[in-house]
Amino acid sequence: MMMEKFALRSRVLLAGAAMSALLLAGAPALAVTPADTLVEGFAIDDIISMDPGEAFELSTAEVTGNTYDLLVRLDLSDTSKVKGDLAESWTVSDDGLTYTFKLKPGLKFASGNPITAADVAYSFERAIKLDKSPAFIIGQFGITGDDVTEKAKAVDDTTFQFTVDKTYAPSFVLNCLSATVASVVDAKLVKEHVAAVTPSADYKYDNDFGNAWLKTGYAGSGAFKLREWRANEVVVMERNDNYHGEKAKLARVIYRNMKESSGQRLALEAGDIDVARNLEPNDLDAIAKNADLTTTSAPKGTVFYISLNQKNPNLAKPEVRQAFKHLVDYDALSSTILKGIGEIHQTFLPKGVLGELDENPFKFDLAKAKELLAKAGLADGFSVTMDVRNTQPVTGMAESFQQTLGQAGVKLEIIPGDGKQTLTKYRARNHDIYIGQWGQDYFDPNSNAQTFASNPDNSDEGKTKTLAWRNAWDIPELTKQTEAALLEKDPAKRAAMYQDLQRKILETSPFIIVHQQLEVAGLRKNLKGFALGPSFDTNFVGQISKE
Repeated sequence: MMMEKFALRSRVLLAGAAMSALLLAGAPALAVTPADTLVEGFAIDDIISMDPGEAFELSTAEVTGNTYDLLVRLDLSDTSKVKGDLAESWTVSDDGLTYTFKLKPGLKFASGNPITAADVAYSFERAIKLDKSPAFIIGQFGITGDDVTEKAKAVDDTTFQFTVDKTYAPSFVLNCLSATVASVVDAKLVKEHVAAVTPSADYKYDNDFGNAWLKTGYAGSGAFKLREWRANEVVVMERNDNYHGEKAKLARVIYRNMKESSGQRLALEAGDIDVARNLEPNDLDAIAKNADLTTTSAPKGTVFYISLNQKNPNLAKPEVRQAFKHLVDYDALSSTILKGIGEIHQTFLPKGVLGELDENPFKFDLAKAKELLAKAGLADGFSVTMDVRNTQPVTGMAESFQQTLGQAGVKLEIIPGDGKQTLTKYRARNHDIYIGQWGQDYFDPNSNAQTFASNPDNSDEGKTKTLAWRNAWDIPELTKQTEAALLEKDPAKRAAMYQDLQRKILETSPFIIVHQQLEVAGLRKNLKGFALGPSFDTNFVGQISKE
């Protein structure tokens, strides 16, 4: 867990004393932000690492999407497709197993080092061998630390080959390569910062592939370069003048860690920030009525859910899992804390994805819940804890759930924490109940199906740490069905298989999926080009300018 406070290095270039004040907690209000700088108020306390081979948090995805390049990237004009990023073109072999990418000419990293196919190969190698949370996105193609250098290799300086183990639909493979774990790092620069490691049974390599350095360092080629991350305080990005595409219009972008909606609204109204990113309904309404401000929104491929750890014997009872699904006051949430920022949606595939199932069978039903708890032998209720990131809307959702559970005799203790604390505990399977959000890693139904409906190894040593694994839900049959759906080539048949999986998850799972996110932002009207993307790594800031 990254809890250190990092000193602001002297090389950080900010626009005078006014901008320096922006970075300090409790700084005096400013009349206006600098003309060449975008300042966003954003809850970034979930950031644990800036290494694209390790980072798997929502806030980090936005930073990575703006600071690193990929072979291919989601086409925002048609999200059913990808487009070349560093790759100029690609082909798939006749047997469907080998993908060959040709790089664009003259590419450079922010450091000035040339981008070659060897950098791409090294990026895949380090992601697999580090084996951090997002590594499974590449590893699911049958790639391991033992064979990654053969299956992800440079043919020459401008040609990269990627070999998979099965004949998947090409769209699935390409969508996976658009995930942030496939970001291309500057191999020369990273290798200058590797740390020696003593091999062990858990980690057999003699170096850390620069992971310790990249937690706070930068080795990318995106429109912006990461200049600074101070945990729970600030992220600073500066324009990368070596970027191969259209250069960013602003010199820098600053994310200030601001968790309270009201604080963001007041700072936006005062001109201290240009964008407010975590607004609750009341503050969103107030901004919409302000002549100097405006709002924007975009549906996200993100669902908010409550999960029940099956290591807890009470929560492992099927009747309790079902009872809890009847103890969420969906209608009340929809009309209050989720108004304008979310839509009730109880299935794991968000709307707009192949195989989506628009069915919401659960309503708040106290009598039904009590009947199920009695059937489980818990008519008098029980006590349980819930880990909650202390930010909205999850805090409000948790408090609502606490109240409705209480009506059924279940005493819920809310354990608040920042994003890093709650995530670290959750990933170690040390929670009772967790409330959080899950965003798609790539635009394919397998992204969510794999995490909610698959758990290949339920042991504490399991390597594929899906949400089902985090909640100790052992589901060999559903895991097989998820794998079968992945390999189905016919889109209609594949969609039907995912719909069947979602119905089974609704009926049996320890997941209470509550709503799909509508991401919102309030902004000052002098901003031009601000747009929220369909995923957290597509909130691009390079096109933004100020009048």
